[in-house]
Amino acid sequence: MKKIRVRYAPSPTGLLHIGNARTALFNYLFARHYGGDFVIRIEDTDKAREVEGGEASQLKNCAWLGLDWDESPQEPNIIYAPYRQSERLPIYKKYVQELLDKGLAYKSYMTEEELHVEKEVQAAAGHLPRHVYEYEGMSEEEIRKVQSEKEKAGIPSCVRIREHKDHIYEWDDMVKGKISFLGKNMYSADWVIEKADGYPTYNFCVVIDDHLMDITHILRGDDHVNNTPKQLMVYEAFGWDVPKMGHMPLIMNAATGKKLSKRDKNTLQFIEDYRSKGFLKEAVFNFISMLGWNPGGNEELFTREELIKLFDEKRMSSAPAAFDQNKLNWINSQYVKKLSEQEFIDLCLPFMERAGRLSSETSESERARIEKIIALFHQQLQYGEQIIELTNIFFEQIDLSEKNKKFVETSDAQQVIKCFRDKLAQLTESEFIEEKIVQLIKEVSKALNINGKNLWMPLRIALSREEHGPELDRFTVLLGLKPALERLDQTILMS
Repeated sequence: MKKIRVRYAPSPTGLLHIGNARTALFNYLFARHYGGDFVIRIEDTDKAREVEGGEASQLKNCAWLGLDWDESPQEPNIIYAPYRQSERLPIYKKYVQELLDKGLAYKSYMTEEELHVEKEVQAAAGHLPRHVYEYEGMSEEEIRKVQSEKEKAGIPSCVRIREHKDHIYEWDDMVKGKISFLGKNMYSADWVIEKADGYPTYNFCVVIDDHLMDITHILRGDDHVNNTPKQLMVYEAFGWDVPKMGHMPLIMNAATGKKLSKRDKNTLQFIEDYRSKGFLKEAVFNFISMLGWNPGGNEELFTREELIKLFDEKRMSSAPAAFDQNKLNWINSQYVKKLSEQEFIDLCLPFMERAGRLSSETSESERARIEKIIALFHQQLQYGEQIIELTNIFFEQIDLSEKNKKFVETSDAQQVIKCFRDKLAQLTESEFIEEKIVQLIKEVSKALNINGKNLWMPLRIALSREEHGPELDRFTVLLGLKPALERLDQTILMS
């Protein structure tokens, strides 16, 4: 059996998007499951859209996710190099010329104005826009004469591949099953394989690359389905075997029910965003692996090694995948809970620094206090940046919500808060420890004959401004004696 070789071929036109990350990840899982090669190739012929650092960003974020590859521009196999399309232009020109020599492609001299008029006429007649073969009915000698005249007139030419109108282009898709296109129904007949500037087009050079690099399987997004017939034309023109194709479904935004769009600024869609917000790479890897694939059963949390072992291309779904931010947050929280306390603190410290709560000038005692504050929220935090919001109560004045304000204004709540406040005020700083806080709460309960929620909730709301949170004794000690008394006084004055 031929060794499996797959590729992820990004364009250096921006950051790594969730959709592209899924393409890379599925190809990676497929290759690793079968012991094949995972290749990184850079499609950089669209210089107008290329951004500085785009290639490095793609590779950096793929590596952060946990994808390791066998070949890339930085780790080339001399048999297949180079791995950037911009460095393979002589290769493409060679194959363009081969099709010209075989009469399977031709130089087209139609100007943009002529093409525009052609489309307008077709639209007015209710026909699909299609390029009309400009040499129809001419002999080879007549064609050569026309082309010579066009060249003498300085009219630039592109190269188009000849399309067969009655030919059926079909393949057995790994995800969608059998798909076929009739040549005459294709949107773009006689499409351009080499532009007037000498650069090849995507659908041409991707076939050349995949063939010369021995790519056996192609897993990519649903948006490439309409590109496949064009690519099949190239494979057939050269008489090459076609790799097994699989087109993964669109990713839908679960919040809107619409296609996940880069223009949607309310949804984090780039791997860089998740890195900067303190998501764990293992969790993001796990989440993306479930976008259009599932291993069966109800389990949702898997290690990379488990996913490699379980991956089965037959379980890829043809239905749109739902990108659910809340699900990603939940998955990440499960991974966060598995961190040791020190790992958790290390995850959160950069965000406390970013918020100005920690710096090189922070004293050792205050740093130790901040680390203890961070540790309070180990079971609540979903991602690193959230520590800023969760710990605001220690660093900012927080007002009570209307609901909580009404709760602490009740007679029983005020009794509990006042009684606890009076007992707390009698403590010295050295007595202000967790065990003493627990003792005082028990004394309040006994003195007022109040227990359960009616005892704990008024104190929690008065001190933390929240109905739920970490252990009240630890929270109160880390808040500090003076701030705790001030919070209690503020809550009493509200009545």
